[in-house]
Amino acid sequence: MSAVEQTRGSKPSGRGKLLAGVGVILAVVVVGGGIIQRQMHVSALHEQTEDAAIPRVQLISPARGPSIRTLDLPGNISAWYLAPIYAQVSGYVRMWYKDFGAEVKAGDVLATIDTPGLDAQYAASKANFDVAMARYKLAQITAKRWKALQGTQAVSQQEVDVQVANAEAEQAQVEAARHEVSRYAALIGFKQIVAPFDGVVTSRLADVGDYVNAGGGDVSSRGTATELFSVADVHRMRVFVSVPQDYADIISPKLTAEVTVPQHPGRVYKATFLATAGAFNSTTRTVTTELTLDNSDRTLWPDSYATVHFRAPGDPDILVIPEGALIFRAEGMQVALVDEHNRIRLHNVTVGTNLGTTVQIRGGLKVTDRLVNNPSAGLLDGQEVRVVDATPGYNAQRPTGSEPVRSDDVRAMPNDRAGTEEAGARQ
Repeated sequence: MSAVEQTRGSKPSGRGKLLAGVGVILAVVVVGGGIIQRQMHVSALHEQTEDAAIPRVQLISPARGPSIRTLDLPGNISAWYLAPIYAQVSGYVRMWYKDFGAEVKAGDVLATIDTPGLDAQYAASKANFDVAMARYKLAQITAKRWKALQGTQAVSQQEVDVQVANAEAEQAQVEAARHEVSRYAALIGFKQIVAPFDGVVTSRLADVGDYVNAGGGDVSSRGTATELFSVADVHRMRVFVSVPQDYADIISPKLTAEVTVPQHPGRVYKATFLATAGAFNSTTRTVTTELTLDNSDRTLWPDSYATVHFRAPGDPDILVIPEGALIFRAEGMQVALVDEHNRIRLHNVTVGTNLGTTVQIRGGLKVTDRLVNNPSAGLLDGQEVRVVDATPGYNAQRPTGSEPVRSDDVRAMPNDRAGTEEAGARQ
């Protein structure tokens, strides 16, 4: 083969040139597409980042306060009168006559105490009284005789005065002996343990043969003393409730309440205001309030736990917002408002009474204000935000004009009676 033919054979053919051109074009397309796609991704990421930097907020409006305020608090039911009865004399229980739950009248004998030592002292006091009386009579006779000789040469005036003074001294001894007899007679009366008023025996801690100590009750093996009986007057009951300071403004003579107890589910007792301490406990910041209720059917027992449901007038002119809408900062209590340009405006407000899940706002808000619900602590004044819709059934605000069930709920101890719909309304 000649050199010319070899040179022609080494040159690429037309088909090869075409394939090479297509490959170059494909490479250019792939590289260019990758660059364009990357630029698009960077641009999209930049837009997403800028969009994500704008906080999403849900808006609510201040609501008017409840017309009726309700409050559930724990209470303790006590008897109208409750008397622990101790022994006033030392001795041994001879017999008891009233057991747990016995209905008694004032003066009924609950138990008798055998007191041989006291009986002996009583007998001795009466004997001492007889001796003092005999000495007094003798002194009277002697003084009378000496006074008859007064003015004669048989006796001196001094001797007459001595005998008269001796008679007066013996008279004083008689009075002392009489009081001693009266004291022991009173103690003898305490041998019988009696009911102080009409009521029910709620405890009996004495048994036949027990040794009881004067003023100390039944003496146990360790030397401690307890009452012998407890008697309670349960025709009416007292209910003691510790009302928190935030709710003390509801306390007045017109205050009423409904009382429920665990042992009678579904039954409601009507209670009325009786008294209040008028001062707060420095430890709990509560005030003891006393209510009274009728117990003529004896269904309530002393020292029962109760739930007291208060109802008091509210003020609809005072706006309320959820607790979560408040911001606690060094500038004071604030809320986050959203203006017409969707920018945050931090605004100071004056907070009133805490109603449980909502709080009163006494200044700084209007009904038309757009309020951020559950604002983030990182929100800044003037920051742009994006308003999003609330989640239906969870944090959507109830439409204007619809009245929620028990929307005036201000319980300090919320319970399961509040439904999901009500919880959403309060948010």
